[in-house]
Amino acid sequence: MNEIDHRRVIADLSHQTRSDLTARVDAPGVVRGVALAAAMLVLASLIALRVPFWPVLMLPLGILIVFLFTLEHESVHETAFRTSGINKAAAAMAGFLILLPPTWFRYFHFAHHRHTHDPQRDPELMSPKPQTWPQYLVYLSGWLYWSGMVRVLFVNALGRARDDFVPEKGRAKVISEARWLLGLYVLLAAISIALQSSLALTVWIVPVLLGQPFLRAYLLAEHTGCPHVPNMLENTRTTFTTTLVRFIAWNMPFHAEHHAYPAVPFHKLPEFHDVVAAHLRSTEHGYVRFHRRFATELGDAAAEHR
Repeated sequence: MNEIDHRRVIADLSHQTRSDLTARVDAPGVVRGVALAAAMLVLASLIALRVPFWPVLMLPLGILIVFLFTLEHESVHETAFRTSGINKAAAAMAGFLILLPPTWFRYFHFAHHRHTHDPQRDPELMSPKPQTWPQYLVYLSGWLYWSGMVRVLFVNALGRARDDFVPEKGRAKVISEARWLLGLYVLLAAISIALQSSLALTVWIVPVLLGQPFLRAYLLAEHTGCPHVPNMLENTRTTFTTTLVRFIAWNMPFHAEHHAYPAVPFHKLPEFHDVVAAHLRSTEHGYVRFHRRFATELGDAAAEHR
């Protein structure tokens, strides 16, 4: 395979191709967002109405809610929509539902892009990937995410955060954002208690707890096991999956493509994939296959240490 890195691929694109690939519009994001919101609303309504077998619906609703992470991700890149206000509103809504403050996440995520898979500087690697079966199961449970984000919110709200990736000029906004989010959560809890309502539990909290393992499984495939090298077409994995998964995840399974050229909006990533397909170094055919291989490697490593 011709070892061309992401910088060379982008440099070789014509000006017209670059313009076409990076053009931002509202329509694809609005259509996808409305479709996903409608699906969540239908599921939440059926749960609220206690239709027969309604608890079964909590899992698909939870999966749709936690995968709002991918909408927030695209919105902080401002590639979900052309209109800045829609991006900000989408990121705020998604961030509230999944406990991920968008301003803080923007700084965190952009540092991840600058230092992708660099063990010394990538903030995503501050929490090591699972090395044993118990660590793998804890990771998939979502416990590390929820406990970590609660800590981030409280530390930020108290003004005690010292994250290297947050610039001094952004600290006040990060603090204010955390306080607003915590205030809204407290308000919602107070209203639920006052009304003796379990609605928030059944259409939000329990579903996201059930859905989080699916997002963790999806995210683990993005970089785990990839080489610690600068080439985005090698240090990031593209996972070939179903149309449904790509739809729910805003095309982020084309993850090497996204890291190679973050300015490409989600709806153009399949087109950019065709450009770089021959140069991708880390790919997998499906998430089940990735996890089967990953679990096997954990088992082999455990056997070696016996």
